[in-house]
Amino acid sequence: MSNIRLYYPNSIVENTTSLLSKEHTHYLANVMRSKRGSNINFFNKEGEWISEIVFLEKDRVEVKFLNRVKESIKSSNIELAICLVKKNPMEIILQKATELGVAKIIPIISERTEVKELNLERANKIVIEATEQSNQLRPPEISKIIKLKDFLDNLNDANKLFFADINCKEKLKKEDIKDDALKAVLVGPEGDFSPAERKMILENSNTISFSLSKNILRTETATISALSLINYSYDL
Repeated sequence: MSNIRLYYPNSIVENTTSLLSKEHTHYLANVMRSKRGSNINFFNKEGEWISEIVFLEKDRVEVKFLNRVKESIKSSNIELAICLVKKNPMEIILQKATELGVAKIIPIISERTEVKELNLERANKIVIEATEQSNQLRPPEISKIIKLKDFLDNLNDANKLFFADINCKEKLKKEDIKDDALKAVLVGPEGDFSPAERKMILENSNTISFSLSKNILRTETATISALSLINYSYDL
């Protein structure tokens, strides 16, 4: 059975001890019923370390970091720009986008976006848990909510914008994905973008629009499909 993996945001130094946070303490002592001497893996963007519990009570857990078992890896060059949707589908999107390895999640408000807020604390908890479970090292950054026009205006000229467009008939081409340029994948809200917004997106010189399906997909399904397609084509 593999060790429990937990995200540790601070720097880790081998052969040092650390008193764990209240959240990690509760999880290890009261949820997982860990014992003194148990091994736990802690990770962050610098790598992953195996540790040993050297002190354990229900409200206090101390670990000793032993040795690094995984080196740091390069961050993904894929970002997700996603129009906000309701709580349950949004949480699915956060989880699945993390599992699919995005480096950043950009919540967007468009004309037809019904939801205008995102619980950032809850969102970060979801992406950290998904990172722990998917054997990755870097939880995606979640940026502040931004309006669609501002997002488009702020795009770097070197970025590629992959637009999952229900009105497009063209399939994604491998040659559009194979380079190492930063890739932002844009997925619209339930009800899609307005005609004016679609025009604005397509007028961006770096936009590559593509079709996901003949069917109309829910936002969370479109997100998973788009990211999977980008990942698959990039790895070929």
